[in-house]
Amino acid sequence: MSPALIEDAAKRSSVLWVVLPEGTRLAWHVWHDDAIYLVVGGGEQNLPGLTAQHEIEIVLRSKDNGAQLVRFPAAVEVVDQKASPEVVAALAKERLNAPDAAGLPARWAKRSAVVRLRPSS
Repeated sequence: MSPALIEDAAKRSSVLWVVLPEGTRLAWHVWHDDAIYLVVGGGEQNLPGLTAQHEIEIVLRSKDNGAQLVRFPAAVEVVDQKASPEVVAALAKERLNAPDAAGLPARWAKRSAVVRLRPSS
């Protein structure tokens, strides 16, 4: 799978589909530093079992017509939020309609996991 195609598709849309053992789930994300990042749990996205996986499949669709653009495996890694403030900031900037926008990083640090999905070759 072309890394350039994955990056382009991930940057064009703020949503993706995560294929989990429990089923396929829609999730918002950001593309940052050659990977997809998302926030799970703690009042954010409900993606059961994601943090326990080593690898999952990701589906990116066209923003225009919903057609599947690319499907690829991605390595799953929980991010140390304190060690990655730039990732947390990028996610907070893209989090729409948060009731506590100013407090997102603190809430995530206490109640959520930030996950890196790095496309596998």
